[in-house]
Amino acid sequence: MVVSNIFEYRKFHMEQFWQAGLPDAEFECNCILEQVAGMPWHRIQEISLDQLQEMQRMTERRISGEPLQYILGEWEFYGMKFFVGRGVLIPRPDTECLIDLVSEKFRNLRNLKILDLCTGSGCIALVLKKIFPDADVIGIDLSPDALAYAVKNKAYHALDVKFLQGNVMDSCLPENFDVFDLIISNPPYLTSQEMQILQTEVSHEPEMALHGGVDGLNFYRGITRIWKSKLKSRGLLLYEIGEQQGAAVSEILQMQDFENVKITQDLAHRDRIVSGNKI
Repeated sequence: MVVSNIFEYRKFHMEQFWQAGLPDAEFECNCILEQVAGMPWHRIQEISLDQLQEMQRMTERRISGEPLQYILGEWEFYGMKFFVGRGVLIPRPDTECLIDLVSEKFRNLRNLKILDLCTGSGCIALVLKKIFPDADVIGIDLSPDALAYAVKNKAYHALDVKFLQGNVMDSCLPENFDVFDLIISNPPYLTSQEMQILQTEVSHEPEMALHGGVDGLNFYRGITRIWKSKLKSRGLLLYEIGEQQGAAVSEILQMQDFENVKITQDLAHRDRIVSGNKI
């Protein structure tokens, strides 16, 4: 059976989203319709009964609070498609400002050595490899689920990034590596209190990718102390941070003798990055 009255079904599903209180009902409905039909929604002339049933299943998952990105199985980051799903942190637009800053600071350099700690889906590592094709890029994560997505994304984009499983808080792990021009990380940084009041969508993401300890700073302390020996002289350590963590993370870097410690804001003028150079 083929259904040709697409716009009526689109309106029906959109109303389900509105009734569920989803603020971007039209956008999300269009995303699901396009995923099911395999083409832009405004070009769809007809879909099958099986496709309609799949759309209803996806709609019900979204209404239950599951992130749209997991339902679609993919999301865009810095103009590139990344596969995502349960067990991996969803790439977010805020993180794109890390890429912009690295592109600016290293634009005239070649053969960079880049290490991405807590790499997750591999989005940062893979985008940087695309921007700096002659760079040697390594991504490390503890989660086998996240690394499976990173490897899948690597294969999809055909980019030569090495993804490794490891605990970045293990003080012995750096012994296996040479020195780097850049160590970059978007580590878990939510506080224990924040973990208790997560939005429904965020609660579906892995706790190990979100929880940064009681004060949210565990990974900043550990990574800065453990990995600073693996930065070249004048090498850059660069973190994504929570918007209230700028002063605290800056102090951590300064206490570990980093210089030129700076806080950079995102497009919404919120503190988003702390960076510093190894002396």
